[in-house]
Amino acid sequence: MYRLVALFFIAIAVLAQNTGTIRGTVSLKADRSRLHHASVTIPQLRRTVETGVDGTFEFRNVPAGTYDVVAHVHALADEKRTVTVFPGGVAEVDLQLAIAGLRQEITVTASGREETTLETFQSVTALEGSELTTRASSTSLGDVLDHEAGIAKRSFGPGTTRPVIRGFDGDRVLVLQDGVRTGTLSSQSADHGEPVDATAVERVEVVRGPATLLYGSNAIGGVVNILSRHHELHEHPHEGVRGSLSGVAGSANGQAGGSGDFEVGVRNWLLWAGGGGMRTGDYKTPIGTIPNSGTWMRHASGGAGRYGERGTFTLNYGFQEGLYGVPFSAEILGEEGPGVDLDWRRHNVRLQGGLRSFGGPISEITGILSYTDWAHKELEGEEVGTQFSNKQLTWQGMFHQKDDAGIFSGSFGFWGMHRDFTARGAEALAPPVSQNAIAAFALEQFRFERFRIQVGGRIENNKYDPEGRRARRFTGASGSVGLSVPLTKDMAFVTNFTSSFRSPALEELYNNGPHIGNLAFEIGNPNLRRERGNGIEASLRHHGSKVRAEANTFYYRFSGFVFLAPTGEREEGLIQADYLQANARYMGAEARIDAAVHPHANVNLGFDV
Repeated sequence: MYRLVALFFIAIAVLAQNTGTIRGTVSLKADRSRLHHASVTIPQLRRTVETGVDGTFEFRNVPAGTYDVVAHVHALADEKRTVTVFPGGVAEVDLQLAIAGLRQEITVTASGREETTLETFQSVTALEGSELTTRASSTSLGDVLDHEAGIAKRSFGPGTTRPVIRGFDGDRVLVLQDGVRTGTLSSQSADHGEPVDATAVERVEVVRGPATLLYGSNAIGGVVNILSRHHELHEHPHEGVRGSLSGVAGSANGQAGGSGDFEVGVRNWLLWAGGGGMRTGDYKTPIGTIPNSGTWMRHASGGAGRYGERGTFTLNYGFQEGLYGVPFSAEILGEEGPGVDLDWRRHNVRLQGGLRSFGGPISEITGILSYTDWAHKELEGEEVGTQFSNKQLTWQGMFHQKDDAGIFSGSFGFWGMHRDFTARGAEALAPPVSQNAIAAFALEQFRFERFRIQVGGRIENNKYDPEGRRARRFTGASGSVGLSVPLTKDMAFVTNFTSSFRSPALEELYNNGPHIGNLAFEIGNPNLRRERGNGIEASLRHHGSKVRAEANTFYYRFSGFVFLAPTGEREEGLIQADYLQANARYMGAEARIDAAVHPHANVNLGFDV
């Protein structure tokens, strides 16, 4: 017994000799007043604490090494400092926050954990706060992200916009909400929208280039992640009551909308709710009003969560509904009348949890279970032309490894999805399809004195089981390797090689009929094989306090690239097009610079090709 006690105290002493402490303060830069309940995070260790009433914080038992320390207070610009912890030592750091146009950008989308956009191996754009509010001119996602370098929009009207990343569209760009697929049908057609109320969103993150390792084969062109609450970034409670109200109005389309939310924090518990709505009328232009271009939507959500030292769990429910018109649809159909309106609604229930402080190599296990029920009707006047339904259940588990030595870190896990798709009516081009997918993935990072290396891989299986048609199964692997070289404390060079695969979409396999949204009579190909892409990209980044700049270039080659090929024939008044495959290449570049030229003025410039 005495030997066991002695060994216990010896183990504690050895541990203490290999660890140190980080402590400091968080204050407001303008007057140096201390900030309480500020979040302070060490991204490499996935550890977060809050400052006390005197603005101080402390991390104990921090393994020896070099770490980033990031302070966050909602609506203020984040501040990052780098500190080195020596065995048995104490590292002091003081962080000052301010209201600023240029913010220290944090992302959770690129690697599945918090890190700065300077450190990511992929190029990430993060929009939040006033940036989102000033872009809230419509109820769909493409308009929110339009004009960002490397991003365009696909549109069949104001309610239908969807982002195009580096020229990739449709099933090659994956849209997420809080890290989970939204379950909409916007990838199918130019007249299917990706609805969003920018006044009710915390942040939108865009990862350019293949994000297939963490998110699946549909992300071969990039991923967009809509973050609804700041707790998706900073997983900890806030004591007390807080809330926000926002509104927007516009004259060109009679726009009016607003949203509000609140949260109540008691010890480790948090309760939240919010809602709002927006409407836009028909657009007025110098050559007249665009008929049937109006939209409306409303939404509500609520949930609760517990954020403890050893574990967290949250339960959230969200509801959205709306309607948007498809301009000029009557002319395309060769009919008289107002044209086609899409009446849509979405339900989502999401359960998320995590366990921390494990012994051995695992620091945290997280899991997500999400169910989404999407439906929309295509209204031709008072009549329902086509009805679509997409019910989707997804689950994911991730194991985050400890970074005790400061050299090796990473995550690995599994993911699965069950999807039931049905369409009935005039544009029911595909039969009812049941889709099942399962995947395993890993993303590992190695830190050396002068550079970092990231390697990752994913294997995924997709099975389509259509009613009365031939079932198809696709299995493929994706992998990547990246190099990041810090040039200064604010500048880095990053390069990546990625090999990724994509399963054909159900529309590419099984569609057969007139598709007004794509202005084509589509003929699917059930014999399509998987799509393979190999690409390399390079990035030079500078993220300083006054200037943030980034330049990227990329080159991708694809084998078995799926595309719609016009045959030259016309059927039912539309161009006949077959889904075929061929080799293809994508190449391009983008650059962006944001400069704080005055405490109250910024200059933002962008370029892409």
